[in-house]
Amino acid sequence: MVTPFDRLRANGSRVADLPKVALIAGPTASGKSALALLLAEKHGGTIVNADSAQVYRDLRIVTARPSAEEEARAPHRLFGHVDAADTGYSAARWAAEARVEIDRALAANSLPILVGGTGFYLRTLIDGIAPVPEIDPAIRAEVRAMNLADAHAALTAVDREEAARLNPADTSRICRALEVARSTGRPIAEWRRERVGGIGERIDLVATILLPPRDWLNERIDRRFAAMVDAGAMTEVSALIAREDVPLDAPIRRAIGMPELAAAALGEITLHDAIARASLATRQYAKRQYTWFRNQPPESWKRMEETDSFKLDSELAIRLS
Repeated sequence: MVTPFDRLRANGSRVADLPKVALIAGPTASGKSALALLLAEKHGGTIVNADSAQVYRDLRIVTARPSAEEEARAPHRLFGHVDAADTGYSAARWAAEARVEIDRALAANSLPILVGGTGFYLRTLIDGIAPVPEIDPAIRAEVRAMNLADAHAALTAVDREEAARLNPADTSRICRALEVARSTGRPIAEWRRERVGGIGERIDLVATILLPPRDWLNERIDRRFAAMVDAGAMTEVSALIAREDVPLDAPIRRAIGMPELAAAALGEITLHDAIARASLATRQYAKRQYTWFRNQPPESWKRMEETDSFKLDSELAIRLS
């Protein structure tokens, strides 16, 4: 099945009579939030979060969510609205909420501005989601109890194509593919070809991908993480790990920088080591994001190396006019 995302990749087409939606994407620390806020203030926009960590109300500092002061300067939606104990939040749920917020903004004559670095969220919103039925809880529990090597071997036995495609160390995707195959009797790739709910064909998406120079990005990541610690990141982390209602496998516990700072909070490593390790983990994450955003989105998603928000805003304003 050819999706709207794939059609955009093929021809970069835009339809002038469709409502415009701005998108600012790119790796962490690339300046997305600053540009989105500038665009929203100057052109009357509503900022809609597309970052999987920033949906949680916990760890505002660690996940680099906009501050309360920044949120007061322009409408912000889907930031910090999910509790850390909610382990069922998904790309499908986010996409459904994002569609509502986009429609509300358009109805209010406000420019929807999607901003974030979670490519899977964005693709789900544009292409839709595979209509996989609810997974049998017993099968899910059985799969999640398996060690990774056994899960990958079991997936190879029932869905060799998906097993070969996935990184053997990708626990979540391997388990997801295995539980789908076992619960539905069909490989996950078949479900993906039946995607529903995408908005790619009913909006005029004006997308900008921020891909600043790598050295600039890495230096910014290191400075930002040190600033997070100075701003109280350890207090956030200590409060979260003290919560008994947040499962050990909750997604928020895997937020970039969280494992390292949690280890420091528990006295397992020094804060100095935690900052160094977390900064490295953030740079590695940014590298993966950089590669995805450089190669996967459509050619019509304009790649920009510029780091000046005002210059980027001026360029975006021309494309939105």
